[in-house]
Amino acid sequence: MLSLLGLETYQAQKLSLQDSLQISSDSMKNWAPQAPKDLPWNFLRKLQALNAEARNTAVVLDVPPDAGPAEKESQAEEEIIYWDTADDVSADIYSFSELPTPDTPVNPLDLLCALLLSSDSFLQQEIVLKMSLCQFALPLVLPDPENRSLTFLLWALRGTARTWASPPARAGRSLGDGSAALSRAPAFAFVRLEVSSNSKSQLLNAVLSPGHGQRDCFWHRGLNAGANPREIADGLVEISWFLPSGREDLDIFPEPVAFLNLRGDIGSHWPQFELLTETSSAVFILTDNISKKEYKLLHSMKGSATKYYFILSPYRGKRNTNLRLLNRLIPVLKMDHSHVLVKVSSTDGAGFVRRVRAIVAHVARSPCRRVSVEDMAHAARKLGLKVDEDCMECQRAKDRMEQITRRIEDSDAYRRDELRLQGDPWRKAAQVEKELCQVQWAGDPPEKYRAELRHRLLELRMQQNGHDPAWGLQEFISGISSPSLGEKQYFLRWMEWGLARAAQPRPRPSPETMLTLRPKHCGAADCGEPLWPEPLGVEHFLREMGQFYEAESCLVEAGKLPAGQRRFAHFPGLALELLLKGLPLELIDGNTLSTPLRWVTGLLKELHVRLERRSRLVVLSVLGVPGTGKSTLLNTMFGLRFATGRGPGPRGAFMQLLTVAESFSQDLGCDHILVIDSGGLIGGVLTEAGERFEQEASLATLIMGLSNVTVVSLAETRDIPPAIRHAFLRLEKTGHVPNYQFVYQSLQDASAPGSKPRERKQLLAEPRDASRATVQMEDQGGGTRTLAGLAFCDPEKQHVWHIPGLWHGVPPMAAVSLGYSEAIFELKRCLLENIRNGLSNQNKNIQQLIELVRRL
Repeated sequence: MLSLLGLETYQAQKLSLQDSLQISSDSMKNWAPQAPKDLPWNFLRKLQALNAEARNTAVVLDVPPDAGPAEKESQAEEEIIYWDTADDVSADIYSFSELPTPDTPVNPLDLLCALLLSSDSFLQQEIVLKMSLCQFALPLVLPDPENRSLTFLLWALRGTARTWASPPARAGRSLGDGSAALSRAPAFAFVRLEVSSNSKSQLLNAVLSPGHGQRDCFWHRGLNAGANPREIADGLVEISWFLPSGREDLDIFPEPVAFLNLRGDIGSHWPQFELLTETSSAVFILTDNISKKEYKLLHSMKGSATKYYFILSPYRGKRNTNLRLLNRLIPVLKMDHSHVLVKVSSTDGAGFVRRVRAIVAHVARSPCRRVSVEDMAHAARKLGLKVDEDCMECQRAKDRMEQITRRIEDSDAYRRDELRLQGDPWRKAAQVEKELCQVQWAGDPPEKYRAELRHRLLELRMQQNGHDPAWGLQEFISGISSPSLGEKQYFLRWMEWGLARAAQPRPRPSPETMLTLRPKHCGAADCGEPLWPEPLGVEHFLREMGQFYEAESCLVEAGKLPAGQRRFAHFPGLALELLLKGLPLELIDGNTLSTPLRWVTGLLKELHVRLERRSRLVVLSVLGVPGTGKSTLLNTMFGLRFATGRGPGPRGAFMQLLTVAESFSQDLGCDHILVIDSGGLIGGVLTEAGERFEQEASLATLIMGLSNVTVVSLAETRDIPPAIRHAFLRLEKTGHVPNYQFVYQSLQDASAPGSKPRERKQLLAEPRDASRATVQMEDQGGGTRTLAGLAFCDPEKQHVWHIPGLWHGVPPMAAVSLGYSEAIFELKRCLLENIRNGLSNQNKNIQQLIELVRRL
């Protein structure tokens, strides 16, 4: 199977997350796989784009589009091997003939298992995360038939978060969210004993689906290639959850419930079955008939505290045998006759599903076992299963994280006492640097005033440099300095989760905010400030490192510190390693709304040294107010890890680096793409009065000024935010004209009727009165200008994109809209096409970018 899928080369050196995110010529094609070797890459690309059809393994033969029917039939025949029955037909021939061919697609579960077995821990985690967003069932126990081993995927599932809302008896909804690895819920397992005419997966999907629509959470025999024999996926255990939305008309169960599905017969996969009986509140056993052999197998479960239910579909003439053996099992398994359900072809399907739901609801309401994925992992270890998280690198990284986070009792106090450089000292230094910059361009200010500002800045930097890194920061630096690349990556992920858990509870947003995984688009009055305080995150530790580097560099520049006495000169190199491995790094500090220039320059210089000859860059940025889906758009388009509106997030602008495959870099015209997400910097205030607007307009100008391509993300029918309009007009004076794409994103679910999208000319025309002042700029003729009057905003030449809503239905059980995924792919293709055709600003190398950052 690995050879068939082209994955045999990834057994010694596993496929990495960076491998899957490379920009190649295939990134611009929406093509169907033409051979089994294309399937893993097609699956990864579609999964990255949250495409609901990612599990489709149909292969389209590579026939020229102008070929006639005879040619197509001839080519199809060439793909089939004929065996002469007169020849010696050996067992090997029969074995070969059973392998999937282009005519018989690979079973999607085989593809999933093969890909997971060929991926490193971090790609496995990304695959599982994207599958959860697509509402696919997630792999829990991964079989490896080649090595006869079973792996429990705790690490792979740890990055998956769950959000729900339950309607309490009175007043207000109760909200819940947390890691799938830690949240406890009653679990219900569905297994097969020998042969069953009923499909477990179809039954599970029916149980999980509301009355108005069927969800194909678990892949089943009725779907494409679902009926094909599984070559390596038997023994796979999958998990999915029902999560309530807080709406009684939609919620099947009032609280979260986990469902487990064992692929294959329990007699052949006894360790997995034991695990399910150890962790489930109830087990549903599907079988057609119970023989004496099966009776002995079931009798061995005597003494289990788990409840057992049988779903039978008896063959004609076997009824009496089934009843006799079941009557003997009832006292052994502590059952009664209500635990035996019969489903035959004449059974009412909807009524049967309601009965199964009623059993699940009854067991969940009664005192029962409630487990998390972490609890299941403990049980798996006792049964001899391997747990992916138990490797030494992962455990060492976890231990270091726990040493740091156990000292955090209150995140605000920790930042104040332990991360001292980024409080008032950095805020004051940033203000002085802004004043210095302003007087530099203000004509001829008194030299005395400039000297006074430089002296004040030097004093502040000396105060900062007088501190030593706190113990927690030293431990963090040790963690990211590990010689083991794997341990370094494990440490960063552990820190992200550990800091989220260590922080004190914060004001929670509304249920609607939690359920849509992003804040709702807010009005003019409340967009200026975030709904919650900024949580403690990895970016604060990196920000502290940046301030130590800034202070030291300032003193060296002023001749107050010999270069040979520097202690923090290696910090940019440490941070760069994280950027190259996919961690977003802060470009603009969200607290002070300023750029640590020396730190960012140091990072870019290190990047230039590291990339050497492959240093041609394109900068792509996304701007818009919070809640318009900017970060989700970038993450879906390129597989990035920008923080989304799932909850409290960092406020600053962050950057990530994408690598262009060497085979494609000449054609595309660049070696890397630097992606900038404006985060929560642009608040959307509607007047130009006040310092906040000035800061937002300046930051928008900075981000757009650095960019070759800028995507402006808009919500519903609102005008372009004033700060961004102001930046447009400023940039026209500089002659810097990025390629602009305006993206209208619907904030309603795709199944709901939406408001009519704006037309191009409406979008660029003169804005409403409330924001008119912000877009008027005196030109040389004394008149005013609006966006529609600028050459680079010609509505006939610019693209205005209309993106459907992310969700089809009501979260958290909503599926991702196929229209959203397809529209995002088309936007991505257009952006890359514009870069390749030179429609963006002239591509730059890193040294040119460093100079541009300094000038802007």
